[in-house]
Amino acid sequence: MPATSSSISSGRLFRLSGVFVGLLAICLAWGPGPAFGEVFLRLDPKLVVGPKACGECHVSSIAVWKKTPHAKTYKELPRRKSAKTIAKRMGLRRIKAGSDCLTCHFTSTLKKKRARPIAGVTCESCHGAGKNWVNIHSDFGGKKVTAKTEKPEHRKARYEKSEAAGLLRPKNLYQVAANCYSCHTIPNEKLVNVGGHPAGSKFELVAWSQGEVRHNVWYTKKNRPAPASRKRMMFVVGKALDLEYALRGVAKATQKKKYAVFMARRAAAARKDLAKIAGLISAPELKAILKVAGQAKLKLNNEKQLLAAAKKIAAAARKLADGYDGSTFSALDPLIPKPENYKGKASN
Repeated sequence: MPATSSSISSGRLFRLSGVFVGLLAICLAWGPGPAFGEVFLRLDPKLVVGPKACGECHVSSIAVWKKTPHAKTYKELPRRKSAKTIAKRMGLRRIKAGSDCLTCHFTSTLKKKRARPIAGVTCESCHGAGKNWVNIHSDFGGKKVTAKTEKPEHRKARYEKSEAAGLLRPKNLYQVAANCYSCHTIPNEKLVNVGGHPAGSKFELVAWSQGEVRHNVWYTKKNRPAPASRKRMMFVVGKALDLEYALRGVAKATQKKKYAVFMARRAAAARKDLAKIAGLISAPELKAILKVAGQAKLKLNNEKQLLAAAKKIAAAARKLADGYDGSTFSALDPLIPKPENYKGKASN
């Protein structure tokens, strides 16, 4: 992240030591979720159904998913030398058993009353644990009725009921994207300062969602990229989320070390980006976000103020995501990552 004039406690930033090369997907998440033993899990294992349940209908999406790091992490992560090194520093005997890595690297369900990983980062990691909605979502109105022959009124009711039961559809941009940021930033100071885990990836919502993890095959069949208007919304909401989660990171920091510095720099960079965006498009929500961010001091022992600011930014970002469709935000197009900058190549 670029250096800024924002402060960590003493009024000056300490130089960030080391360079993060590559990415281990983040081990802990921010959102509320159940704890099993000492392990915090973002998804409730009692409600997880696993990718096979989704794959009964979303065959093409599952095929694309299997080629991505999200799926491959299940087998590959425990074998990586870097992961083993971090686990050793953290005193973890097994990455897949009783470790903080479970909440982001894996999807777990209950087996013999214990949470056990069954896959990597799956459909439910982004769209919510499915037990309460998967049957509703897959009922098109009768045994012989398909998605193509389903009546419009039934489809509308099905979506509404599914969402009420916990399904996060792509139209819920803020919440789905928040699931991305909850794992691509990390609220675990010890894991970074002691374990040597990256404090976060160089995650940008458009670039990372339109590359190899893209699975836009339900409606388009050809895995086409999102339209320009959608990418504009992803870009601006993503920047707001970047600021929100960086502030949460600074709020949890207790030492003037790598973790605190990284999070403060990330927050300052996101704030700068949002200020540039606000100069190009008209949205009162952006002004509200910048006002809150400007009042929040990036320093240690300031948890209450920073978390309150993050909460306000989240509310404004959600309102922004719900209130606009991107059609009037064409001024952002020069800032939005181009296909050559996408993270990996999308499957066709």
